[in-house]
Amino acid sequence: MTTLKKNLLAAAVLVAALSVAFGSFLLFAPRGSAPVAAEPASDARPVRDDSHRLTAPRRGELTVVEFLDFECEGCGAVHPTVERLRAEYGDRVTFVARYFPMPGHHNSTTAALAVEAAAGQGRFEAMYGKLFATQKEWGEAKESKAGLFRAYAAGLGLDMARYDAAVKAPATLERVRADQRDGLALGVRGTPTFFVDGVRIQTPGTYEDFKALIESRLSR
Repeated sequence: MTTLKKNLLAAAVLVAALSVAFGSFLLFAPRGSAPVAAEPASDARPVRDDSHRLTAPRRGELTVVEFLDFECEGCGAVHPTVERLRAEYGDRVTFVARYFPMPGHHNSTTAALAVEAAAGQGRFEAMYGKLFATQKEWGEAKESKAGLFRAYAAGLGLDMARYDAAVKAPATLERVRADQRDGLALGVRGTPTFFVDGVRIQTPGTYEDFKALIESRLSR
């Protein structure tokens, strides 16, 4: 092998190594306000007893879990599909939402804390829906949107003293971290990531594709 070829090969290996390292930095390095710093869970599960279920069929035939980031544009884009599917299959399929705030989004953890605080008052779904419905108004902002999320909470009729206390409580952040720990151990590296009956899948590109996947699993 010529010296030139050896140098080119060494350079390629170096670039690849740096790319992997940089990708890991983007995923795990703290950026923005209140980033989640989580270690992979040792006993990871796609669904836990305290996971937030968007549907609760009496006899669930299938479970679809989404690890999501409320600031993620991809999650916002797939949200209408999830809503349509759970309206259609909610009596047969258990749809579960789990937190996975990405470090590159300044308000992703802040949003997750707001939703979890609302969940403490039985309004998980209401705040979950509100943040996706308004994502274009606050997503990608560099400044904290905690005040805006608080206004949303007030608009939903939440007890604001309880909400404020919950947002600040270490247990609320820990609840978000617990979801992310499971996600990391299960191979989640970006959002949205879906699991169907415990198996990670490639996110279907359209509603029709997702519907076909669900129909194929229900027919087994």
